Amino acid sequence: MGSGTDRRPIDPDSCQFIVHVPSLSNAGEHSGLKVGYPHFVNTDHPTPTSPSSSDYLSEFGAPVFETDLSLPNKRAGKVRDTYTIPAHSDFDGSHIPARLAMIASDRISAFDVIMPTGIPSKGKLLTEIATFWLRWIEDQELSPTHLLTTDTLPIPADAFAGKTTRAMLEGRTTIGKLCKVIPIECVVRGYLEGSGLADYRKTGKVCSVDLPQGLNQCDRLPEPIFTPATKADAGHDENIGFEQACEHVAEFGGRSLMDRLRERSLNIYVAASAYAKDHGIILADTKFEFGFPVDDDGQIMSTEPILIDEALTPDSSRFWPADDYEPGRAQKSFDKQFLREYLESLVASGSWNKTPPGPALPDDVIAGTLKRYTRARDMLIGHSS
Repeated sequence: MGSGTDRRPIDPDSCQFIVHVPSLSNAGEHSGLKVGYPHFVNTDHPTPTSPSSSDYLSEFGAPVFETDLSLPNKRAGKVRDTYTIPAHSDFDGSHIPARLAMIASDRISAFDVIMPTGIPSKGKLLTEIATFWLRWIEDQELSPTHLLTTDTLPIPADAFAGKTTRAMLEGRTTIGKLCKVIPIECVVRGYLEGSGLADYRKTGKVCSVDLPQGLNQCDRLPEPIFTPATKADAGHDENIGFEQACEHVAEFGGRSLMDRLRERSLNIYVAASAYAKDHGIILADTKFEFGFPVDDDGQIMSTEPILIDEALTPDSSRFWPADDYEPGRAQKSFDKQFLREYLESLVASGSWNKTPPGPALPDDVIAGTLKRYTRARDMLIGHSS
């Protein structure tokens, strides 16, 4: 298995088609981005129009809430389960290095609490959107990424000794390069909302970045800002200033590394925002993660950071419909905001206090969340139906 894009011929009986990305006619200074290239897009997620939430959800099947592959180094995050596929020899005797297997489950979290109810096919949608963006970022020469393939074939047959089957992983699997994770969330904000808005109202700044006075909720910022956060294995990530971030990654290069991550994150955000805006979506903010590729023994092979994990999905970004944008109020969204608003209503009624365990989600909230993720996918990268 090579490290380049999987360019196998399309099976006419499969659920794949080619999307040709249109010209960035409104991209301004970024109109020089390369466009018109093909991308393989999995479209096995239906876009039904059933009248009831239960009927709608029944067309997606049961959610995949957890996995139990017989592979080492399992880590279960809020949404993704990751494993290591050990190094081995191919059928011809060639060495296949150890790789990461990342499975996007149908779990969903809000306020850093995993809900007990899954969102069916959410993991497939996230994988499809993230795969598109990771290849797009590579094609635009904005950053190398960890993505090798989304095929499940690199997962050995003997890994399926438990309840998880290969079929359950189709469409929700990413095979990537093993990396040493840089422990910083690279957050970029183009609009004032969320924790950034709360910070601004208290201090007039966001993560120590001075902003003009008089900004309102969801105002577009004069220019995108880089606002790093610590990467927490559990609980809340913590917003920090740039100087703190430099200290936090001192062992990896300190300020020199953070300068590179800031520049790269801003460049990706600006280019992706132009593309999204041209497709009717405002990318209000997002976060990236980077790492250093490692060898089979876990030793860093290169000090050139690469983009890892997911990128520019409704789980890691705020997506707003451009045709409904109006500053000074909360925006309609294609992300988890719909779920957050439902949960806030429970908090207001005293039914929940934002601590585990999370409340079971009703069908209308599950369906509403799924429809918003599906709409984001359709607008960004198209759909065959």
